[in-house]
Amino acid sequence: MNFPERFSDLPEYAFPRLRTLLDHHQPGADVIHMTIGAPMHDFPAWVTDVITENAAGFKGYPPNEGSPELRLAITDWIDRRYGVSMDPDTNVMALNGTREGLYNAAMALCPEQKNGEKPVILCPNPFYQVYMVASLSVRAEPVFVSATAATGHLPNYSGLPKDVLNRTVAAYICSPANPQGAVASRDYWVELIKLAETYDFRIFADECYSEIYRDTAPTGVLTVAQELGADPERITLFNSLSKRSNLAGLRSGLIAGGPETIKRVKQLRNYAGAPLPLPLQAAAAKVWADEAHVVENRALYQEKYTIADEVFAGVQGYMSPEAGFFLWLPVENGEETTLRLWQETGVRVLPGAYLSQGDPGQNPGEQFIRVAMVAPKTELRQGLITLRDCIYS
Repeated sequence: MNFPERFSDLPEYAFPRLRTLLDHHQPGADVIHMTIGAPMHDFPAWVTDVITENAAGFKGYPPNEGSPELRLAITDWIDRRYGVSMDPDTNVMALNGTREGLYNAAMALCPEQKNGEKPVILCPNPFYQVYMVASLSVRAEPVFVSATAATGHLPNYSGLPKDVLNRTVAAYICSPANPQGAVASRDYWVELIKLAETYDFRIFADECYSEIYRDTAPTGVLTVAQELGADPERITLFNSLSKRSNLAGLRSGLIAGGPETIKRVKQLRNYAGAPLPLPLQAAAAKVWADEAHVVENRALYQEKYTIADEVFAGVQGYMSPEAGFFLWLPVENGEETTLRLWQETGVRVLPGAYLSQGDPGQNPGEQFIRVAMVAPKTELRQGLITLRDCIYS
């Protein structure tokens, strides 16, 4: 039996790779999980009631692009959040989680060639792994651009050689950044949009952590694009309820962009999509429309920022995140530190190199660990103190 070669050289995914590293060793104490970004705060209690009230909808096939009610709730949220008016019929589509959309956008929108050459898709490094797989799936060359302290933990795409930019068809950007928690400023978005206009490529803006922040809401790409009068087909936004509303399992995501963009993504989904069941769409519409629970959720994370800042006060190289719920902690070697933490304390974190690309010595995540601040506050504080005392004392 023959198998395709296109994905044969993919590195093992981050979490199976972590299990390979840790699971044949015994934890040094009771396990404290700080690896995966799975929110543990409560979601609104009424979500279950909405699903139950609409349970008859499980009998029918759901609309592929999302119910009218859900799409209207999404465009209303975009208007409130970004100050941008969008047509629920032509500018947005509901997703089964943003990973689906981040992958399908490349499949539906990226051309086979650019200026007669193999196309390039730009990815931040570290990065959400679907960016790389989407690039490879369309036979583009993924170009990984380091996002380090020197660049404000966001990729400096404008610093790339012209021959790379001339082949670029799309650039993925995550703001707030996973894992560093850095936020793209208005100036950053302006520079990126102008670069995309100069070299004629698309921006795939992954803003899934946009609603978890300290004091000021992160500037969104749609807001800046509207201010600049940018071509709406150039900008594609992705977001979801996973982090905003602690509903990762509901799988309600969104894609927003120009009408031709949405038309093409929608056409691909007609053939290969898996829309949310109608009862879940009904719940998602109610959740997108409600902000009270989001404010409460954000306040809990703001308390966790304070805890982290207190625990790591004085630790050299500690960077307090602007947004999101990860800590990106500097260490000598992320993989060795992760194993040591597990064996000595039972604290389970993720090596930064598992989220990055690059040979040893060239991988921008190699000297970091990612720590998810999703546990309840008491457990989080204990885990962070245990981690600090193990690796920084």
